[in-house]
Amino acid sequence: MKAQHRGQIHVKRIYEAADPSDGMRVLVDRLWPRGVSKDHAQLDAWMRELTPSASLRQWYHEDPTKRWNEFAKRYRAELTAHADALGQLRRLAQRRRVTLLTAAANVKRSHVEVLRQRLGKKGAKHQRAK
Repeated sequence: MKAQHRGQIHVKRIYEAADPSDGMRVLVDRLWPRGVSKDHAQLDAWMRELTPSASLRQWYHEDPTKRWNEFAKRYRAELTAHADALGQLRRLAQRRRVTLLTAAANVKRSHVEVLRQRLGKKGAKHQRAK
């Protein structure tokens, strides 16, 4: 039964209860989520280095509806500077289920969805900043 979760990367809001089926729980927000205790979070890792830069995040939040596509493009570019952390997370996901956690209200239009997609792409680990 456990083997069916190998290689899966899931996304969940940090405010949802932890579940054994989450596998490795990784927070991928730059700031600690409001109102969440460390006991409630039950984190295995907090990978702040995989979050968008403050300037990109602020720019995006000024008009998320119109800026989503450009935000995703710029964030993917930022991620190239963190190839080692991406590779580490990708290797973990090959061995067990990984759940990326965020406080974002709209998970599908957040950096976590872009990160999930990037982690799922084969060969992306070889892309490095120039």
